[in-house]
This record gives sequence, C-alpha cells and structure tokens, in this order.
Amino acid sequence: MAEIDILLGQIMPVVEAAAGAYGVGVLTRAEDEAAGATVRLGQRLLARILHRDTNTASIEAAVTDLAESSEDPDVLSALRWQIKKVLRDDPQLAGELSAMLTERPAVQATGTRSVAVGRDNTGIISTGEGARNNLHR
Repeated sequence: MAEIDILLGQIMPVVEAAAGAYGVGVLTRAEDEAAGATVRLGQRLLARILHRDTNTASIEAAVTDLAESSEDPDVLSALRWQIKKVLRDDPQLAGELSAMLTERPAVQATGTRSVAVGRDNTGIISTGEGARNNLHR
C-alpha cells in the first residue's frame, strides 16, 4: 500500500495541473501544443486510468468537482481516493503510470523572482527585496 501512496504523491500534482488548466475539458481535450508538459502528462495519466478502469464515472465526477473547486483540498482528496482504488485493484496499471512519470519534465522557474522546487523543501524560500529570514530550530 505504501508504494501506491508514493505513486499517488507523484500522480496527483500533474493530474491537478491538468484539471486546473482545462477544467472538465481535461477528460476529452486532445493534446494541445500550447499546453505545458506537466498538463500534458496529467492528461495522459488520466487517459490511461480512464481507459483501464471499467467504472470511470466516479473518477470523471471527481475530476469535474476538482475543476469546479480547485481550491478545496477535500475535492483533491476525493480524486486521490478514486485513483487510489483503481491502482490498488490494478497493480499492472500502477506500473504503467510509474513508467510514464519518468517522462516528467525537469522543474523550471521563469520570470522575475521565480522559484522552482523539484521535490520537498524544508528551508526558507525568499524572493523579496531586503527580506529578513530567520530559521529557528
């Protein structure tokens, strides 16, 4: 089960990005040249999940809810739970999705004072002028 949770931790950010970028249209929208690599990866992951699972209505409903309420962490958790059930029931699909994640683009930050964090951050990230940052341990 821990492996599924790790995989979900990798899948959910790109699926969330795809739903945020395209809303409900992420379920049917063809790849678009203007879409970012993360959004396209999220689309492909969702497409693979939806084409393998026979009960797609619950995942489609959760994606729709996320597109409509992207700021609500409970909605994201609901989609995560639906995907987790599919992965738990189909270990082969979990392997396929994991392989697709190796295609994930390098993290990039563009623009004034942009910050990119490839994984977890445990320290201060500051881009302000004259900012004073104190890390107390």
